[in-house]
Amino acid sequence: MMNMEVKLGLDVFMENHLADVKGKRVGLLTNQTGANRELVSTIRLFHEHAHINLTTLFAPEHGLKTNAKEGEKFSDFVHSSTGVTVYSLYGKSKKPTDAMMTEVDVIVFDMQDIGARYYTYIYTMAYMMEACARTGKKMFVLDRPNPIGGVEVEGNFIDPDYSSFVGLYPIPNRHGMTVGELASYFNEEFSIHCDLVVVEMDGWKRDCFSTDINLPWIPPSPNTTGLDMMLLYPGTCLIEGTNLSEGRGTTQPFEIVGAPFIDGEELQDEVNALGLTGARARALSFTPTYQKFTGELCEGIQLHISDRHTFKPLHAFVHVLAVIARLYPKELKFLEYGSLKHPMFDLLSGNSNLRLALKNGNIESFLQQCQCDTEEFLMKRQSYLRYR
Repeated sequence: MMNMEVKLGLDVFMENHLADVKGKRVGLLTNQTGANRELVSTIRLFHEHAHINLTTLFAPEHGLKTNAKEGEKFSDFVHSSTGVTVYSLYGKSKKPTDAMMTEVDVIVFDMQDIGARYYTYIYTMAYMMEACARTGKKMFVLDRPNPIGGVEVEGNFIDPDYSSFVGLYPIPNRHGMTVGELASYFNEEFSIHCDLVVVEMDGWKRDCFSTDINLPWIPPSPNTTGLDMMLLYPGTCLIEGTNLSEGRGTTQPFEIVGAPFIDGEELQDEVNALGLTGARARALSFTPTYQKFTGELCEGIQLHISDRHTFKPLHAFVHVLAVIARLYPKELKFLEYGSLKHPMFDLLSGNSNLRLALKNGNIESFLQQCQCDTEEFLMKRQSYLRYR
């Protein structure tokens, strides 16, 4: 299926939907991933088009150029080449205010997601949908591929009390949906009531990965290094909630896990003894240049994916964490921040069940819950799928 020809929602919009925005003030929620197949940015396409009046820009986490680090807030500013105001949706507020919406009649969303529940762009999209519903604006979501495919789904639902910006709605860790499909799902299942138009892609198939598509790949955030990283991310992102390094500050973020107290070869052998489907562990050493263990030598493992179609990232890394919890029960810690109601690990995993299961040495009940929630989600999402 290599080099599949896919027409992005952006290209379909420029061909078929200009009449819908002609004579209207357009607000654009985007970042550097908003570009057509010739790598012309959506901002430039809109600004230079005679029938599009681009009046406002909105930027998500990591900023308009995706150069801001994780958690780094930024302020509103004026876009240098267009003179248009850029409102930060990762500064004082993550939600668009009514004041931000005064200069627009319609909103267009064009950004790349990576297929994991924790990735915040889908919640920025949802918050914009809420703002559009509140202020009576129509919203267009220009669809883009799910880079890790639209077939496999894996994970548990978030308990309502654990809803946060890294998991706003009860969807599995790996949801297997495009941003357009998610927009429709959020709008109906969670009663947002946005006047929503999803501009579909042409030619995308659910069983393809980003490397199967004849489109240039633009990283949607600083640590999104490629397909293997994105496939691992539904599992490795959980590491953020522990005192283990997830590889930030190295060239392999979210592909490796380690700490100064880990014996890499011992962990490698224990993980490989599990016989994980579609992957094998390799021991390695690394020294992060920032974040956890800056300047300290760490040992750990990298999971090398051998079969992208059968590899289950959440299942794999729940087992990896279980091995680490068994080998290093005194050293492994779960991070807590005074500003958060729950430990970060619980917000990422959806509740306290996995953390307690790791401490108790029995992860089977959590994995069974994942299976039940996944089966329920597969049924619920069916009517929102736009591609086969």
